[in-house]
Amino acid sequence: MNGFISRRMVLAGLAAVALTGAAQAASPVPWTTIIVDDMHCGECAKKIARKLYAVPGVVEVRADVGKNVAYVVPQKDRTLSPRSLWVAVEAAGFKVNHMEGPQGTFKARPAQ
Repeated sequence: MNGFISRRMVLAGLAAVALTGAAQAASPVPWTTIIVDDMHCGECAKKIARKLYAVPGVVEVRADVGKNVAYVVPQKDRTLSPRSLWVAVEAAGFKVNHMEGPQGTFKARPAQ
């Protein structure tokens, strides 16, 4: 009988882990992906990152120069302004091709 109870507990635990993983997978992506035209070197990426870090609520910026992409991570439970991110990239001297994040996909400078 103890073996039966132990198996039930293990199966219940596995089901809980599977449900937790499914719930996490269903949550929206917390970061914003910015496709930047002509980000061709590490110095370009640093220039863009400096401007993005100046946007309130930004805690991390990662760049993939080969893909011309900057990834921006907000503070926990904070929503970043898509317009502020777009303007920050432009302030660094670059053109945003498009941007995708929790607030949607933008192909032109967002209104907010």
